[in-house]
Amino acid sequence: MTQAAPQNKTLHLIIHGRVQGVFFRDSMRREAQRLDVSGWVRNRSDGAVEAVVQGEAAAVDALVLWAHRGPEYAQVKQVDVEPATGTYIGFNRL
Repeated sequence: MTQAAPQNKTLHLIIHGRVQGVFFRDSMRREAQRLDVSGWVRNRSDGAVEAVVQGEAAAVDALVLWAHRGPEYAQVKQVDVEPATGTYIGFNRL
């Protein structure tokens, strides 16, 4: 019996709340690297943080759960999640 290959998933996230000035981007980059998830993360002019994440479905789901908490001083109010497309290598903090 052969095991099925892990399914990859790509998601676009917009994280709302007190998420800028609390090391959210760098913390998310480190968590993504720990989970072997690729993509990018950046601050938006409206005060939110935006990210595209890609990797094994379970790892991407774990990163989305982490985004609902964020780092210690973040106060996440809402995370918008939509499917995304593209191919990403590594993880960039923009």
